[in-house]
Amino acid sequence: MVDVPLPHLDRAFDYVVPADLDEQVSAGSRVRVRFSGRLVDAYVLERLESSDHGGRLAFVERAVGSQPVLTPATSRLFRSVADRWAGNFVDVVRLGVPPRHARAEAAARLTPPGPLPAIPAVATGWSRYANAAGFFTSLAEGGAPRAIWSALPGESWPQRLAEAAHQSLSVGRGVLLVVPDARDLSRLDAALTAHLGPGHHVAISADLGPEQRYRRWLAVLRGDVRAVIGTRSAAFAPVQDLGLVVIWDDGDDLHSEPRAPYPHMRDVLVLRSGQSQAGLLVGGFARTSEAAYLVQSRWGQEITADRSVIRSSSPRISAAGDDFEVARDAAASSARVPSLAIRAARAALTAGRPVLVQVPRRGYVPALACARDRTPARCMTCAGPLAMGSGGGRPACRWCGRPATNWACPRCGSTRLRAVVTGSARTAEEFGRMFAGTVIRHSGGDSVLSDVQAQPEIIIATPGAEPVAAQGYGAALLLDAWSSLSRPELNAGEEALRRWANAVALVRADGEVVVVADSSLPVVQALIRWDPAGFVERELPDRHALRFPPYARLAKLTGPAHAVEDLLQQVQMPVNSEVIGTITVDEPPTAPSGSRALGAGAGAERAGVGGAGVEPVERAMVRSARMSGGELAAALKAAAAVRSARKAADVVKIELDPTELF
Repeated sequence: MVDVPLPHLDRAFDYVVPADLDEQVSAGSRVRVRFSGRLVDAYVLERLESSDHGGRLAFVERAVGSQPVLTPATSRLFRSVADRWAGNFVDVVRLGVPPRHARAEAAARLTPPGPLPAIPAVATGWSRYANAAGFFTSLAEGGAPRAIWSALPGESWPQRLAEAAHQSLSVGRGVLLVVPDARDLSRLDAALTAHLGPGHHVAISADLGPEQRYRRWLAVLRGDVRAVIGTRSAAFAPVQDLGLVVIWDDGDDLHSEPRAPYPHMRDVLVLRSGQSQAGLLVGGFARTSEAAYLVQSRWGQEITADRSVIRSSSPRISAAGDDFEVARDAAASSARVPSLAIRAARAALTAGRPVLVQVPRRGYVPALACARDRTPARCMTCAGPLAMGSGGGRPACRWCGRPATNWACPRCGSTRLRAVVTGSARTAEEFGRMFAGTVIRHSGGDSVLSDVQAQPEIIIATPGAEPVAAQGYGAALLLDAWSSLSRPELNAGEEALRRWANAVALVRADGEVVVVADSSLPVVQALIRWDPAGFVERELPDRHALRFPPYARLAKLTGPAHAVEDLLQQVQMPVNSEVIGTITVDEPPTAPSGSRALGAGAGAERAGVGGAGVEPVERAMVRSARMSGGELAAALKAAAAVRSARKAADVVKIELDPTELF
C-alpha cells in the first residue's frame, strides 16, 4: 500500500522484493518504492510467491527499519475504519502508527514487569452497581462482555477502570483504555500504577516526544506490555491478545478525530471489540444517544446503580427557576447569579470548602449583539464575530483582530452593543465583587488547573477544565444554562447534560448544586433526578421517527459549490439514501486534515466566502438508513475516486457521522 492518499489509489500494488532485501522485508514492514516517478513510503501487506499482474513489476527500493509495524489485526482494523468513514488506508495508518524513530527502535527492550498482584478478595466499588458482577464474571472466564456504564456522582472512575483492567490482565488478555485528555490520562495512570504496580502498563499520548512515544508503542507491538492507556491515537495500539477495550466519557468531542477520515474513537473501539472478540466498556457520568442505542439494540448491557444508591451518592441539586425560588425571589428567573446560588456558595465557603462555578465560554465578553434588536455584531471587514477582551477594552473582531471603532447595526443603524454571552473572565470579576476577600481562581483555555485543595475558594471553570477538589467541592453553580441549550445542534441537550453531570460528579455527597435554568425543562429534570440515561432514552423515539442518528447515518460534504455538485452527481446513491439539504456556509474549504491530495492548495485558494468572483462554499448533507451506511460510505469513496482520477483541483471534505451537523 503506497502512501499516496488519493482515493483512486487506495488499493494494493505488487512490487518485487530483491534478493538482498529478502530477510528485511516481511508483512507489515515499512519500505520505500518508486511510484509515478517519485520515491514514496509504502507498507507491505503480504509476501507472495507470484503476481497476477501481467506487466513489468518495479522493485522495492529499500527497507525502512527492521521492525514490522503492521499486524494482521491492526491491518484489518485500519481497512475497516477506512471503509466505514469513506477514507484511505494510509490516512488511518497515519493515525495509528507513530513516525519511526531510529534510536527508539534500536534501544533495548523494556524490562519485563513482575507478577501481577492478586485481585483483592474484598468487595470493590463495583459492588454498588447491579449488573457489574456478571460483567466481571465473564471477563474472568475469558469472555467478551459488552457494557454501557453509568457512573455514580463522586465515583472514582480511574479506580474502577483499574479494577476492570486488572481482571482482564489476570486471565492473560490485553487491555486498552482511551480517555479524552491529558488530565484524565494522568489520573488513570496514577490509579493503574497504584493498583497494578509499575511496569504493567504504558501511557501513549501526543504530549510525549517522538522517541518516547515510539518506544512505548514498540513495547506494545512486541508484547512487552499488555495494558495501554491513552488519548485518541491509543485506540489503534497493537495490543496482543486483546481482551478488553474501554472508553471513558465517549460524548467528549476530543474523542472525534480532526484528521481524515474523521473517525470517532467509540465507534473504532466497537469495531475493534467485534474483530478481536474483546470485551467493551463504554463509561461516563452521562450517556450519549449512540451508547443508548447499543443498549436498546441489545448489543451491550447497561451497568447502573439502584435509585437508593443514586440518592445516597448525589449532592442536593436544585434549579434557580423552580416555583419555590421564584416565589421567594422574583428575580430568580432572570438573574444571572440568583440568590439561591449565592446562598449555596456562601454556605460552602463558610464550611471551609471550595466552590465550583461552571460557565459555558471563556474570555471576557466573547459575543456581542446590537443593543436594540439583538442582531449579532459582525466585523465590517471580514464578517467575523465581535468580542470584548477586557472591561475597559474596545470591541474587536475575533478573527482578524481589527477594532470595531465605527460599528453600526446593519438592520437598525444603532451603534450600541450588548453582551450576548458572558465569559469566564467577566464572571470572575462579578464573583470578586460579590465575595470580597475570597480567593478567585480561573481554569480554562491555556491555564487549566488539575486539582485544588480543600480550602474556601471559588473556581471559575469552563466545561472540561474543572479541576478535581481534594475532598470534593462544597457547592457547584452551573451558570448560563440557556447558552448550552440553545446551541444549533442535534445533541444540544445531551451535551449540556454531559457537561453538567461532569461538574456535579466533583461535588461532595453532602454538597449542593444550583443550575440556573427553568426547572420544567426535561434536561434540567434529568439532572435533578440524576437520570442521564433516562433523558437520552426518551429522546430515541423522536430520533427514530425523524430518521436522525443513531438510527441513520449522515454524511457532510463541504467544498466549493461546483465541486460538491460534481461529487453528488458521481455518487450512486444506495437504497434508502437521500440528499437532505445543501446550504452556503461561512467558511473557506480546506483539504481534509491529514491529507496531501494533489490540487488541495489550489482549491483552497480559489474558493472562499464573499468578494467578487469568489465561489461560495456549500455544505450538503446526505442521509442513509443505518443498515445502508456501509453502502453510502463506499458510494462516496467511489465518487471521490472518480474526481481524484480526473485530477479535480477543488477538494470536497467528506465526513461521515459528524459530531457537528451544522
